[in-house]
Amino acid sequence: MMLFKSLLAAALLSGSAGPGQPAELPKYLWFDAEANFARFANPDSIRFYLDKTKAAGFNQIVVDVRPIYGDVLYSKTKTMQQLLSLKGAQRDPRWDYLQTFIDEARKRRLKVSVSATIFPAGRPATKQGPVYRDARWNGKTTMQYTPDGMRDIRNDPKKVAAFLNPLLPEVQDYAMTFIKEIVREYDIDGFALDYCRFADVENDFSPATRKLFEAYLGKKLQRFPEDIFTWAENDKGEKYRKDGPYAKEWFAFRAKAIHDFVARARREIRALQPDVQLEYWAASWYGALYEKGQNWASETYRADQDYHWASPAYNKAGFAEQLDIFIIGTYLEKTYGPNDPESIEFGLARGKRLINGACKMYGSLYALNHHDIEDQIYVCMTQSQGLMVFDIVQLIEYNLWDRVKAGIDRAESTLHATAKR
Repeated sequence: MMLFKSLLAAALLSGSAGPGQPAELPKYLWFDAEANFARFANPDSIRFYLDKTKAAGFNQIVVDVRPIYGDVLYSKTKTMQQLLSLKGAQRDPRWDYLQTFIDEARKRRLKVSVSATIFPAGRPATKQGPVYRDARWNGKTTMQYTPDGMRDIRNDPKKVAAFLNPLLPEVQDYAMTFIKEIVREYDIDGFALDYCRFADVENDFSPATRKLFEAYLGKKLQRFPEDIFTWAENDKGEKYRKDGPYAKEWFAFRAKAIHDFVARARREIRALQPDVQLEYWAASWYGALYEKGQNWASETYRADQDYHWASPAYNKAGFAEQLDIFIIGTYLEKTYGPNDPESIEFGLARGKRLINGACKMYGSLYALNHHDIEDQIYVCMTQSQGLMVFDIVQLIEYNLWDRVKAGIDRAESTLHATAKR
């Protein structure tokens, strides 16, 4: 741990923000689109809260411009419909939401990353979004294999978002359309892939996915989806998943599809704007994310040596090498405990081990777990290469600004002192 702190502190002082001034660690504040839609429907509110963001010690923001509804919060588009109304709040289309954030951030010397959900295209609870109004997406949303049978995710109000099938070429092309549009039209520093995954373990079991999986296997399946898994029932009447003979290959197949899309996004972004950093947020509890096809580890990490669900090929789906920055979601209530899987310290240490230097890793916090936020910030900044706090809405609602600044100041003081030794 001391060696990592020394290297981190040295890196902190290796650049310079000005004559004699050390470079700062990246410190992001996330601006969620849905939670803040009404608040930031006014440019004056954007200016006010960017002032507070800067004063609290952040030096970069993440602006969410495509929430799960599938419509967008930017004006320079020829392909997407703008999101102008949400939960009774209205936004004036005559000013550009994203451009305003960028312009005002630059005035405050704040860098800007843009976040967009990649595969969601609507919300089942409200039936709002492209998949509910555009017939071209019929049959392209994911088909769920649930304990109660097959069900299109569009018609499942319990699901947060209606996902398009990430395996379909036309879906991937669609996602690349808005990714490239944003990178081409806006002066940004980073692009964060959000919801760049499958919805959950129940998705996708469409005929198209079956064909693709059979091509991956090089053989026809006799029983689908039973060859992947079945839903069984215990003596309490509770349903549980019982894996079939091709479950491990299935999980590797899905994860490889996400890996390949992330790699494609990297190539496409680099071709347009070589300096834009590719970023990706995912939860720190790696062992549960195979159900969503998220293998954020390095290709060098052999998950099959630690997890029963992983095949020997699963490491080939690790996409850390495709990223510039991995934002690890240590959204945990416990701060300390290097041997406690429920602690932020443990999550950061595991993240560094699994990534193995393939990209930078920034620790991130869920500000709703703010009882110990000063220490949480301190640990993220001293035990990773940067910080992200999600979301500004909690900083506002719980008035956390001074506590966040105290945590940042404490961490920077420690890192500067270590670097000068």
